[in-house]
Order: sequence, then structure tokens, then C-alpha cells
Amino acid sequence: MRFLIWIILILACAIAVSLLASHNEGYVLINRPPFRLETSFNFLILMISFGFVFLHLCLRLFIFTRNLPASVRAYKEEKRRSNGHKALIDSLHALVEGRYDICENAAAKALELGEDAGLSALIAARAAHKLKRKSRRDYYLLEAERLAPDALVSRLLTQAELFLDDKQYSQALKVLQSLDKERTNHIPALRLELKIQTRLKNWERVLVIISYLDKSNAISTWETKEVKLQAHQSLIDRYSSDLSALSNYWKSLPDEIRFNERIAVHTSKLFIDANYPDQPAEIIESNLTKKWSSQLSGMLGDCVTSNPSRHLQQAEFWLISHEKDANLLYSLGKMCSRLQLWGKATSYFEASLGIEESPKTHLAIAKLYDLQGEKELANEHYKLTCAFLGNGLA
Repeated sequence: MRFLIWIILILACAIAVSLLASHNEGYVLINRPPFRLETSFNFLILMISFGFVFLHLCLRLFIFTRNLPASVRAYKEEKRRSNGHKALIDSLHALVEGRYDICENAAAKALELGEDAGLSALIAARAAHKLKRKSRRDYYLLEAERLAPDALVSRLLTQAELFLDDKQYSQALKVLQSLDKERTNHIPALRLELKIQTRLKNWERVLVIISYLDKSNAISTWETKEVKLQAHQSLIDRYSSDLSALSNYWKSLPDEIRFNERIAVHTSKLFIDANYPDQPAEIIESNLTKKWSSQLSGMLGDCVTSNPSRHLQQAEFWLISHEKDANLLYSLGKMCSRLQLWGKATSYFEASLGIEESPKTHLAIAKLYDLQGEKELANEHYKLTCAFLGNGLA
């Protein structure tokens, strides 16, 4: 529509000029002895117009010719940038698609063309690392350092991550220490260090890092809990050879750890296996008071205490509200056996079997009948124990 309007305007102007020219009878006389030039006024106007256009075109051509080298340079630079940007985008696509060979070639091309040298070199380094080309990876990292010194944080993070993936933990930690001097407590760096320290089993440092990440809301609550439990459980194992030190460490733990069922079961088992008095019973009782656990209640009967009667009374008190807990009844049977209360022990074991049969309960009551001289009943429960264990092995 616009084109049609312009055509109509141009035709209108042409008609108007032709009409004016047809009614213009003027002429121009140029006298320069011995020469004399006479022409129509319309022709003079036409010549002046053509002359102006010709001069304008000549000036434009001169300016274009003078700017031609700069234009060529700008064109080549724009083409280089366009090709470099395309190569960089291609390398990113190839990286996320797992086509590392193509990724390295594209990133190397982008680096050669000067397109974001730091990013291109780091992408190429990642691709070379995935292809197990360590010499190429190191070359690209050096290029990133040389060509993009301002991209220090991204380069050091990438380098540490690649060292971690290669299980070169000491080198990764050195890189992260250098990064910490540049940017203290950088969250991505701390997350990397957390992985490294976990693999190196430096649990004290793991706890420090996870606490900082938790305060910074840089890690999920579930992950924080799991890492803390793993760290404390490993430290508990470390102290297991020195039960006195383990007891002191247990008392130093925060409530959220001491009242965790998994940690309480693990620690109590260590104390029970070593026949350490009172401490396992204290751990189990405090946890059961806080939150009931059938697994922990089943360990009560294995605890060695300085006051077994009080220990039995406490367990019987819990039985009032947990009368259907087979593990608690089993523990009560073991406590009564230890106190040589044979009748009560038998009734507790039988009650436990009435709720849930288990090989440990059959074995305990078999031993009890054996002590009482009831060989037939003892043999029956021994057979049931073997049957349960046989089914378990099958």
C-alpha cells in the first residue's frame, strides 16, 4: 500500500513539472565574446539538476572508497564475532548433550576467534576432561588464565571440580584455598569442599562446612540432616576403641543428634558389645522418654547396669503404654533372666512370641527352659530357632 502511494505521488509531481515546463517560454542568454550561448530556461534547470545529482554521486563514491578499508575491517570483525558466538553456542549445546568431542572442537574454535575467551576455554577444558585428554584440559585451563585473568573465580571453581572428578583431592583443596583468598566462604566453593572432605573423611571439617551452608540457606534441610548424621556416626566409630572418650563425645553432641534413633541405636550397640555399664541404658532410656522406638526397646535387655532392678521397673512402666511391643517384652524377659526371675522371664518371652515370633526370642526361651531342666520344651524352641534361621538363609 505504501509503495502504491509513493508511485502516485511521484507521478503527480512529474505531471506537475511537465505542465509548468510546457507553459514556461523563458530562455537564458550567456554572452562571452566571441561566444554566445542561448538555451531554454527549462533545459538549464534540467542540466543543473543532473549536475547536482552527478556531483553528489561522485562525492558518495569518494567517501565510500576512502572508508572501504575500515568497512572491510568492520565486516570481517563482525563476521568473526558472529562465527565465534555461533561456535560458543554450539559448544554449549554439545556439552549439555554429552557430545564432548564436538564440544571441544566448537569451544576451541570460539577460543581461536576470541569469543569470550574465559568461557570458551573452560568449556573446552570440561570437554577435554570428559574425553580423558588431560594434557588438553590443562592447556585450556592455562589459556583461560592467560586470556581471561578477570575470570579467576570461574576458572578456579572449574579446576577444583575437575580435580575432584579425577580424585585428586589434595590438588582440588589447594585450588579451593586459592579461591578462598579471592572470595571468602564462596558458597559453590564450600559445596565442592564438602564433597572433598566427605570423601577424605575429615568429619570435623565437614561439620563446620555444613553448619555454614545451613545458616546461609545454601543446602536443603534433608541434606543437612543426612550429612550431619553421617559425620557424627563416623566420629562415633572413630572413638569406639576408647569407650571413655566415646562417652564424653556423646555428651557433647547436640540434642538433635543424641535423640536421633539411628545414632542412638548405633552408639548403644557399640557400648553393649563392649559390656560398658550404664551408658547404653542411659542412652536408650533418654531416647525412649523423648520418642518411642521399638528397635531401641529391644536393646534394653542387652544393657549392663549397676541397678538392674530399677532398670526392670522402668521397662515395666513403659509396658503399660506399649503392651503390644514384642521387642519390649523380649527385653523384659532378658532382664528377668538376668535377675533369675524365671517365671516372669518365661511369661514375658511367651508374650513376645504371641505377638511376633522371632529366632532371638525362641533361642532365649530355649536357653531359659534348658536352665530349668525342661529339655523337651527347650528342644522344641531350639528347633523353631533353627527353622527360622534356615528360612532366613533360604
